Amino acid sequence: MSAPGATFTNPILPGDRPDPAVLKVGDEYWMTYSSFESAPGLLLYRSSDLVNWTYECAALPEPIGSTFAVDIAEHDGRFFIYIPFIPAPWSALTQPSIFVIHAPSMRGPWSEPIDLGIRGAIDPGHVVGEDGVRYLFVSGIRRVRLTEDGLSTVGEVEHVYDGWRYPDAWVTEAYALEGPKLFWRDGWLYLVSAVGGTAGPPTGHMVIVARSRSVNGPWENHPRNPIVRTTDPREAWWSRGHATIVRGTGPDEWWMVSHGYQNGYRTLGRQILLEPIAWTDDGWPVATRDDIGGILDAPAAASGQRPSLPFADDFSVLRLGARWTFHAPSPGEARRLAPDDGLVMKAKGAAPGNASPLTLTVGDHAYEVEVEVELLDGGVEGGLLLFFNGRLFCGMGIDGERMPSYAGGHRTHWREPAPTVRRLQLRLRNDEHIVTGWYREPGGEWVRHAIRYETSGYHANTMADLLSLRPALYAAGEGRVRFRDFRYTPLS
Repeated sequence: MSAPGATFTNPILPGDRPDPAVLKVGDEYWMTYSSFESAPGLLLYRSSDLVNWTYECAALPEPIGSTFAVDIAEHDGRFFIYIPFIPAPWSALTQPSIFVIHAPSMRGPWSEPIDLGIRGAIDPGHVVGEDGVRYLFVSGIRRVRLTEDGLSTVGEVEHVYDGWRYPDAWVTEAYALEGPKLFWRDGWLYLVSAVGGTAGPPTGHMVIVARSRSVNGPWENHPRNPIVRTTDPREAWWSRGHATIVRGTGPDEWWMVSHGYQNGYRTLGRQILLEPIAWTDDGWPVATRDDIGGILDAPAAASGQRPSLPFADDFSVLRLGARWTFHAPSPGEARRLAPDDGLVMKAKGAAPGNASPLTLTVGDHAYEVEVEVELLDGGVEGGLLLFFNGRLFCGMGIDGERMPSYAGGHRTHWREPAPTVRRLQLRLRNDEHIVTGWYREPGGEWVRHAIRYETSGYHANTMADLLSLRPALYAAGEGRVRFRDFRYTPLS
């Protein structure tokens, strides 16, 4: 299946990148994933071998709601991304709504979102039936017909598939039939879905398959469902699910792209996983590995897997999407930023929790982040955090009088004896959930913050929020903060 000696280990794209959607375009693959309350949203990555991925662009500069699991489709030389938006505090939506954007190529330019009028559904999956008609399947599993241009619907959403039921004794979060992805092979239409809930117990989420000779059914369940499931909490990857099955780079080579939590590192969110798919003589896809935590043979002609590397950012080029995204942005959030001898950020909110910080997705078990913070106005606070959401974060900042310290999403009572200055360098080290901070005046000696934190509980099951723990820069209050010389260093 692969070039001699070519191997890889999961994840193929580290960090919190849930609900991957993959499309093969010629000899290339394109992928995006749920971006939730981040802007830019729908970050697009490209690969020639399914193992190494390169960021190309963001398809959604201004999300209109929390962006859930999408599907990517190509039809008659045009590209489409079908998007479920969920109401968020900063959006005008009142219920889950499915939209579409389209473009002449995967690199764009992408249109503004078009409302398809589908309410109360998520997880769209596009397919062209044997009748030549375009359809959109959604959570449920339900279906609606699309117009020829794919930009509006015809008729009502109708229920079409009941799903496969696992034994009641299995330990899962919830049944939750969702994530339909469809493809044709040898005259069969395959429907790949997820059940079991996407977080909760590690044995919950799973991948099921059904097939039909027609887009109208009837659907036949795979005799060996589920084809993927974490069955033992000792496995390397938990809650495996939400899969796309895609043709590989070699003859009749097939692969499954899914997501999962790494055992012991739920804080990193759901990461993107790759595993080989074989086919039975009677035409069913099967996963060939029960535990995908070890070394796997790579797809045909795959190159060596790229490691995580350190980087420095002087903010002379603002890498929104490629590196940084806002959490819980308001419309026009990027206008808060200006390059000026570093990055000048206009303050928002009264504290880090409602400041829409600038965040960085990471996938390393241990790393250091460092940045210089300068307060440009009175009444402003800025700093460096490890940020899960507005209710859960830790780290430190400066306000010109003292060093505010944060743990568990709250300002702590500890008064760190930091110097009363308006310019300070800050460093945080996350060493396998043990977080230590340092600070210094530029050119001075590093001083260790007196308090350390343990963050293994900063994850989705604690907060009922499907996010991850990320380095973040924040500016709160009134005024502006300048950030200089950000550095990220993997330690493992």
